[in-house]
Formats: sequence, C-alpha cells, structure tokens
Amino acid sequence: MRYELADCQATLLREIADRGMKRRDVAQTYALALKSSEHDRIDWRAVNEAIITRWSPHALVWIKERAWGGKCFAEVAP
Repeated sequence: MRYELADCQATLLREIADRGMKRRDVAQTYALALKSSEHDRIDWRAVNEAIITRWSPHALVWIKERAWGGKCFAEVAP
C-alpha cells in the first residue's frame, strides 16, 4: 500500500510555523514529502529557509539527516 502526502509544501510550511510541532514532527513530514510524487514541485529553498528561520541552520541539517535516513520514524517513542 502506498500513501501520498497532499500539498507537501503547504503542509511543511504550516508545520514549521506551528509552535506545537517539534523538529522530529517536521522531519517526518519532510521525509514523506521527499517520497511524494510532487517532490519536484516543492520549493525546497522556501521550506529550508523557514526551518532555519524558526530554528537554526544546525536544525536544518538535523531534520534533513533524519528525513533522508528514515531515522525520524525510528525515534518515535511508544
């Protein structure tokens, strides 16, 4: 079964702006967006700049490493 995240860019930007969302939450959505069929239509520069604005350049690296490696899903506590 395949799941598809709809409107990835808007979802990412909304989560980044939501103070209730943590870096891990955004990393999970980032990972799903990377695998989405619309990943090539996402303005990744805008998403990455929003992450840096909210957190820091280091947080962007942290999020990307976990998203690309899939570690963001393994870190979920039961």
